[in-house]
Amino acid sequence: MDAFTAGLLQRIRATESDLTRARNEGDDFLVEVEQGELDDLRRLAAEHGVQVGMTTA
Repeated sequence: MDAFTAGLLQRIRATESDLTRARNEGDDFLVEVEQGELDDLRRLAAEHGVQVGMTTA
């Protein structure tokens, strides 16, 4: 796995974790921010052929 792929997957995992935390805390604004970031990271992964598990919506 190259550095780009590893870094992208790490960012996705961190963002998923942050999204879960925001949901658990009931922070609707942060949920929207983190969901937007996650959507962007998943789009970037798809554009570069990086397989990503869909663990959160």
